[in-house]
Amino acid sequence: MLFLVAALLLLGVVLGTVAHAPLGFTVVTAVIIAAWLSVFAVRERHARRH
Repeated sequence: MLFLVAALLLLGVVLGTVAHAPLGFTVVTAVIIAAWLSVFAVRERHARRH
């Protein structure tokens, strides 16, 4: 999952979308997205077990 976040961030930099945003903003946004995806994955895994 973190690979997906890293790949999307790299894709954004390559395409120039993230290149115009400050690096701090980009890192904070990537961390927020990674946390959201992690919470979603944990909830889905928990729901499938019960």
